[in-house]
Amino acid sequence: MAATDSAVLLRAAREGSPEFSAELERLARRGETDLERVEAVAREVVASVRKEGDPALRRYIERFERRSVGHVFSRDYGGEAALASLTPEVRGALVTAADRIRRYHERQAAAQLTSFEYAEEGVTLGSRVTPLARVGVYAPGGKARYPSSVLMSVIPARVAGVTDIVLASPDPCPEVRAACHLAGVGGLLDAGGAQAIAALAYGTETVPRVDKIVGPGNLYVTAAKRLVFGEVAIDSIAGPSEILVVADETANPRVIAADLLSQAEHDEAAYPLLVCSSATLVERVEVELRAQLATLPRRPVAEPAVRNNGFALIVNGRDALVEVANRLAAEHVAVQVADPEELATRILHAGAIFVGSSTPEAAGDYLAGPSHVLPTGGAARFSAPLGVYDFVSRTSLIGYQPAALKAQAAHITTLARAEGLEAHARAVEVRGER
Repeated sequence: MAATDSAVLLRAAREGSPEFSAELERLARRGETDLERVEAVAREVVASVRKEGDPALRRYIERFERRSVGHVFSRDYGGEAALASLTPEVRGALVTAADRIRRYHERQAAAQLTSFEYAEEGVTLGSRVTPLARVGVYAPGGKARYPSSVLMSVIPARVAGVTDIVLASPDPCPEVRAACHLAGVGGLLDAGGAQAIAALAYGTETVPRVDKIVGPGNLYVTAAKRLVFGEVAIDSIAGPSEILVVADETANPRVIAADLLSQAEHDEAAYPLLVCSSATLVERVEVELRAQLATLPRRPVAEPAVRNNGFALIVNGRDALVEVANRLAAEHVAVQVADPEELATRILHAGAIFVGSSTPEAAGDYLAGPSHVLPTGGAARFSAPLGVYDFVSRTSLIGYQPAALKAQAAHITTLARAEGLEAHARAVEVRGER
């Protein structure tokens, strides 16, 4: 590793210093991804799979995943047998997580998926909510197994009413297959990367075409999702995982360090961030980071993330904690301060807020209930966690009685002609001639 053991792990800057302003600005723009670096390769893969179908899909699996596959896509993927093969502890945890995630999203559905219709002055208006027909879910492989991502992405789609869900994951392990069975996956695509995204977006001889693709992945997956957007819908352009711990002098440095590392171990590109009101606290967190990294199995992943992307912003007072949190709009925001409930109500931009020191981010990742597929890179300023609302389409309903059209005709034709659209105006007037 380039840095020495004596080098500072968690760099810091105090409010009012030039370094503070520069780092805050840099971190606020962390969502600017380097997709251009991989877009040419992703474009080649997407075009080839679209044109050739399964042969190209198999070719890129062999080239990028360094393996060959028998059946690329299967409806009978052995999920029930995989669930039975797990240890009772793992099986019980998956079943409990699936139940909690389903209950949360059923409540969300009751509030979000309601069609309506009403009539006023001879005009019937409404909105019809319809589940998407088929959805593709991407579950990453590579550095770790992610059965939790299967549950967190598939269950909201099922609750929304999607009847066919296809999951793509490279060389899926028994835990992933078991999660597919629990969540209700209808078919499994044994492929990853841009080739999997292309197959879902355009379909092949064996892979059915989907209406929307959700789920995070690496740069190639993200670039491919951006390329196929328009042919299908996508959830977001996801970046590296991130956590922002918001802390004051009452916070426990050991807990802070553990939370920072829980995200750092995802990927060397992850952002473990801290905003706090005490320089002494940063020093104590530094000590804890070193102690916990010493025994962390994924230290080769977590330590570079802390060294390269970790940062502590030291501010003056509680209001400044809120200001920085809203500016960064982080994926995960852990609030570890006195009266955390009050401060959490003032954090308006976050993927998920973890209120109080007894609420680890890991609970949200696995068991709490809300989907852990969250906006990254500051996108929480304008987007939301994955939910049932991501898996429906909405149709406006409009119906006029003749008298209602006659009453509104002058306004409609006036606006049409103001825009220079004479045929629009005539389409109204011709109905009055009958």
